[in-house]
Amino acid sequence: MFPSVLFEIMLIGLLGIGSQWLSWRYRMPAIVVMSVAGLIVGPFLGIMNPQEDFGTLYKPIITVAVAIILFEGSLNLNFKELRGLGRPVFRISTIGAFIAWILGSLTAHYIAGLSWAVAFVIGGLFIVTGPTVILPLLRQSKLKPRPAKILKWEGIIVDPIGALLAVFAFEIISYLTDNDPSGVSLLLFFAASVFAAILGWAFGRGIGWMFETGNIPEYLKSPTVFIVVIMCFTIADEITHETGLLAVTAMGMTLANMGISSVEDMRHFKENMSILLISAIFIMLTASLNIDTILHIFEPRIIGYVVLMMIAVRPLSIFLSTIGTDLALNEKVLVGWIAPRGIVALTVSSYFAAILGDAGYEDASIITTLTFGLVFFTVVAHGFSIGWLAKKLHLSMEGRPGTIIVGSNTFTVELAKSLIKAKAPVIIVDSSWEKLRKAREAGIPFYHGEMLSEQTEYHLDTTPYEYLIAATDYHSYNSLVCTTFMPEYGRTNVYKVSPYKQIDSDTNDIVNKIGGRILFGEEVSTEDLNQNIASGFVVRQTTLTDQYNYKQYVNERDDAAVLLYMIKPSGKIIFYAEEMKATPESGDIVVSLAPQDKKIQAKLENRRNGTNENGK
Repeated sequence: MFPSVLFEIMLIGLLGIGSQWLSWRYRMPAIVVMSVAGLIVGPFLGIMNPQEDFGTLYKPIITVAVAIILFEGSLNLNFKELRGLGRPVFRISTIGAFIAWILGSLTAHYIAGLSWAVAFVIGGLFIVTGPTVILPLLRQSKLKPRPAKILKWEGIIVDPIGALLAVFAFEIISYLTDNDPSGVSLLLFFAASVFAAILGWAFGRGIGWMFETGNIPEYLKSPTVFIVVIMCFTIADEITHETGLLAVTAMGMTLANMGISSVEDMRHFKENMSILLISAIFIMLTASLNIDTILHIFEPRIIGYVVLMMIAVRPLSIFLSTIGTDLALNEKVLVGWIAPRGIVALTVSSYFAAILGDAGYEDASIITTLTFGLVFFTVVAHGFSIGWLAKKLHLSMEGRPGTIIVGSNTFTVELAKSLIKAKAPVIIVDSSWEKLRKAREAGIPFYHGEMLSEQTEYHLDTTPYEYLIAATDYHSYNSLVCTTFMPEYGRTNVYKVSPYKQIDSDTNDIVNKIGGRILFGEEVSTEDLNQNIASGFVVRQTTLTDQYNYKQYVNERDDAAVLLYMIKPSGKIIFYAEEMKATPESGDIVVSLAPQDKKIQAKLENRRNGTNENGK
């Protein structure tokens, strides 16, 4: 044990964020890394046990985290986004969720041996996949747009529904299994639920109104929402237990559908806060397990339950709910297999384990074991199989990582052509139909719309693309695009063409602080690149070898040539940009915009002038 609780809090944060970083660095499911970290410092080495060390604070910490996580999930439920999702997503999120609940509850009762009340509570909870676990898998597997869209929106929609379903299931089943059932208690619960929903709506509308009227300064908006969420949850939960979850969900949905720009501005804060809470809570939960709980996971009834949930309940719910839709068989197979349960399921189940235990259900003690087993096995099985299965079913985006180019002009069209030649997905986005003419004539994929528009987020699938290049004629717009998409693509994958030739020296320091790494060097502007194309420059590929290394290539290349990007043997594309740290090696392909060979250029000139090689 540690000498102070403060040191333990520090270690929990360090292990949580460190696990997230390792999962990103080595492309592993974050839950697997956090599970291993928590188990090592907890039951295996006995270094800490947060449940014992924090004492009476442990349960409130978990409760607050659950409230924040559910609020963050419900803040994604914008009804505008649900309209264009089509029948498969709607069916899976409604009929499929209901079938999964019933089948999962029956499996929990007859296979895991749980009482009806406990079985139906966790049956409702386990329909949750959740964006916190499914989105990282989609990014690393590079699924085709349709199955990726289905899995993504199922996770977002069902995330808050599962917890609410568990709440209502607990109350209804408790009423039905009571020896002396009284309709008064059930009516009181439903009345309290209506009150909680109205309370959440009122808090959401109130915060939204204060944001819109400027009654809360910008620097206080995120902290205010954070505290109000806790207040909303606490008031509802103090009146009637378990209704706090409904209140914060209603609050999040209300804010999400008010169309307030401030809510979008807080997106990164709430995502960061959610990641921090999820990481810390998961370490706390796994470190608080004991060896007996872990050994129980390997009991036949637990293993049988987990296996049936994976190979029977999930596929059946998907196949039955999508009857009559246009989903192909291979899409049904993939979606029917991929359903990793995540941190939301584990944190909320821990909350219900305490509630059910206090209500006198002795078998509630097995909930944590059952949940941890389902979470761990599904994340490992689905996390490491999604890429392989997608390729087998021909549902993966093959080839190199793709690039979104914002701005259609002569240079970007040639750049897109070279990327297509390199077998890398590319798309040009522009709001001007006239400017897109060159891209259309060249047969390059394009999207006609405003990149910063809300509608673009719904209609442009960005799954195949890892890089974004802003290369319009408006440098302030390029910087705005880069700043907007930097959190999504990462600081090192967002680029803009140099603005320095068309700004004065007084604004250089401003440009340096705005998002987006500068492509090809500060001295190369969009205007220069377009002029180079007009004067006959061409895109060239040069393969480096042991006999012809990068140093030789640099020494022999034309001084006017512009280095564009490198293609590594692995298929990774590295654009030439400021602070580029990659070193070209043998086997790399260097792509540049260079003047034509003089002999070839002379032939073209002669052909244009109507003369032969001898000048006749």
